[in-house]
Amino acid sequence: MDTLTISRRDADQLVADVEAYLARQAPRTAHPLVTAPTDRLVAEALASLPAGPAPDLSAPSRAWRWLPERAWRAVARLRPRRDVTVQQYLGLLVMVLERHGWTGAGARRTVGGCRCIAGAQELLAHLGYGAEGTADAAGRAIQDVLHRRGEKQPYWEWNDARDRRRAEVLALLREAAATVA
Repeated sequence: MDTLTISRRDADQLVADVEAYLARQAPRTAHPLVTAPTDRLVAEALASLPAGPAPDLSAPSRAWRWLPERAWRAVARLRPRRDVTVQQYLGLLVMVLERHGWTGAGARRTVGGCRCIAGAQELLAHLGYGAEGTADAAGRAIQDVLHRRGEKQPYWEWNDARDRRRAEVLALLREAAATVA
């Protein structure tokens, strides 16, 4: 089997896209006159400075999507872990499925790099996004939405249902993100 390689530039671009997404999710003050600790006010002031050009959000190259799991684990060893909120994590799941493609084929990932919900969670773990309990909390949020809809099966089985569609999966993740505090 041939070994696929990925350029450092492609890896850095995916990480930059994730960081840009997280920056857009940063909490804002409720009102301009609301007081906050100095460090938070300084951070907000710095964040309001004009940013450079918007990052390129084009889909990653095919080679990037086809990387074997062991290559993703190697990427994880090179990157520090980044804590994100459960809401941000669910948004990142949407981003991964939109960029890499979604599968309901009963596998976490296809040969072409498409992923199911659990496969997208695995990719985020490899990239170092989310604390230890973040994926579990996101899973509970997804499961809560399914239970409110009357679904009894676990979300990974729901994902793999024969008649499941990509749009339904993305809508579920977005609804779960909207329901977490």
